[in-house]
Order: sequence, then structure tokens, then C-alpha cells
Amino acid sequence: MTENPQRTARPLRVLAAMSGGVDSAVAAARAVEAGHDVTGVHLALSANPQSFRTGARGCCTIEDSRDARRAADVIGIPFYCWDLAERFREDVVEDFISEYEAGRTPNPCLRCNEKIKFAALLDKALALGFDAVCTGHYATVVVNEDGTRELHRASDMAKDQSYVLGVLDEKQLAHALFPLGDTITTKEEIRAEAERRGLAVAKKPDSHDICFIADGDTQGFLAKRLGKAEGDIVDESGTKVGSHDGAYGFTIGQRKGLRIGHPAPDGKPRYVLDISPVNNTVTVGPAEALDVSALTAIRPRWCGSTPAAPGTYTAQLRAHGGETEVFAEVVDGELRVRFTEPVRGVAPGQAIVLYDGTRVVGSATIATTTRATAASV
Repeated sequence: MTENPQRTARPLRVLAAMSGGVDSAVAAARAVEAGHDVTGVHLALSANPQSFRTGARGCCTIEDSRDARRAADVIGIPFYCWDLAERFREDVVEDFISEYEAGRTPNPCLRCNEKIKFAALLDKALALGFDAVCTGHYATVVVNEDGTRELHRASDMAKDQSYVLGVLDEKQLAHALFPLGDTITTKEEIRAEAERRGLAVAKKPDSHDICFIADGDTQGFLAKRLGKAEGDIVDESGTKVGSHDGAYGFTIGQRKGLRIGHPAPDGKPRYVLDISPVNNTVTVGPAEALDVSALTAIRPRWCGSTPAAPGTYTAQLRAHGGETEVFAEVVDGELRVRFTEPVRGVAPGQAIVLYDGTRVVGSATIATTTRATAASV
């Protein structure tokens, strides 16, 4: 394998996506230090930025754009603000709402990477003559001797973000730079580097919530857009045990906020097992009923060629989840997965990302699951 693309001898014209946070600012500075011709760009993702989260915790607010501009000035690179609000609304926000309405649990950060940063942004960058888009994600692109590219986990597993990048195909990887991914440094060391470079975002808090939900209240956000829709909460036998104001306000595996007035007969906690938008019913039951032995995932996207034969991989099911061993195969364009050991709380709409060692094989959207103790849901 050859060296990482951000370390190549040939300078590249690089468009650095600058969210206004410390990671993207340091990534842009490192790209400049590597000898590339870098231009910074902040993505305006809301037609009304005041409606997005404030308090220096987001990536879409007016203060974030100002922080990004100040960082670009310190680094000494040109800076622009591009309006992608309409595209973001259609591809990320509306997708998020419709997925919850259909009883699924989406990942908006993954969708943003797929549809905005490495589709809309990358397409525009290439049209303007840039060679690559640079972001502050913690992941690594490796170039093989034949010129093909692979996406790998970051050197530091504690900060690895390859899960939300698993939707990138080989063409997109050919134009992606992740300067933070191949360095084993703590977040405090990244902040210290930012401070040494004179970047004011060195002490800015990280963003952890969904950027377009200003107060972090996902259920309230959905209720305002989908309206009140009262329905039943039932146990596994179909007996009503409570009521709700909208099935969209629940996720598989949820324990808190179920509004069940009395405990289960065995006294154990109950969890959301199933969400049925057809009859507006939420089914609850014991934790062990959440165990999943297999799943089917649709719309696979491969970071390279499609796996030619069934095989054993590891899989990650959440952005901050661990790995689990699986047997996977592609059948009629769908990804079919069997778990070596049952896993808990897997929800349709989530992404499953397959790995071969540290290499990202690809990502797909979970459509159905097979419980270890029940039929497919």
C-alpha cells in the first residue's frame, strides 16, 4: 500500500469543510501544512440559522459560521459560506421525519455525509476544479498499489468515526481527505494543537446532539411536524398497558418515557419491542425479547467492490457501538446478516456497517430483524 493521500508529494486543490468546531479547523490547518492549496467553506444548512442549536455546540448556527471564518483567517486561507439549506432540508431533515413516521430509527449524521458533504458539496467542489474535500472526521483513507482506495478506522479507536462514513463509495473516497484519522492523539491534544495554532475554537465544546433539533427534544420536534396521533401501548400478548401521543416518538429498545401506569407481572422493566405505524401501536416487553439473531439490510453502499462471496466480518450497528462478529452475504441486492451471538436493541432504519479488520467494507440500512426468540419484525 502507498501513503495516505493527504501526504502525497503532489499538492492538491482542497476544499476544507469547516463546521466551526475544533476538529475541522485543525484538519484544514494540517492540510495547509501538508502543502495543499486549501480553501475553507462553511455550509449554511438552515434557512433560519437561529432555529438551529445555539450555545457554541452545533455546526449549523450563525456563531458557527463566524467561528469557521475566524479559524480560516488565522490559518490564512480563503473562506466562503455556501447555502445548502434546501438540499439539507430535503435530504436530511425530511428524510429524518419520514423515517420516524414509518416506525424506523434513522441516523441523520450518516445521511448528511452521504447526501451533503460527499455528494452535494463534493460535486460542487469537483465542478469548480478542486481535487478533494477535507473534513475533520477521524478515519483513514488508504491507497493501494493499483490506485484503488480503502476506508479504514482511525488510528485511535476511541475517536473513530468510520461508521458514519461507511456510505462513501470508492469514487468519493478518491476525493476525500481526513487529516486527523492517522494520528493517535487524544481530543485534549487536538485542542492543545488548535491553541498552539492560535485557533479560538480550541476550547469550544463538542456537538453531540442532532444539529437541526434546537433544544435536543426529538419527540417534541417530531410532534410539531407530524401532529398528535394517540394510540395504544400493548404487551406481547396484545393487551393494552398504556397509551401514547404518537408512535413516532419511540425507538426500539427504549425504556424511559413509556407512560405505563403499572409494572409488568414479573416486576422487570419493559422496553419498546416494535413500532407499528399501520395501526399506531407500540409493543413493549422484557429486555431479552430485544435479542436479534439476524437481519436484512437494503440499499447497500460499498467502499470498493461488492463482496463476491459470503463471508465472516465484524459489524457495527451504532455510531458509538462496539463490534460484533457476523456472517454476511449479498442476495438479490440485499445484505443478509447472521450474528454469531444475539445482539440487543437493533432497529429498522439504523445503519449496519461491515468491517474486514480495520477496513470498511460497506454500509446498508436495516430493513427487518429476526429475533432470537420470535419471528421477523
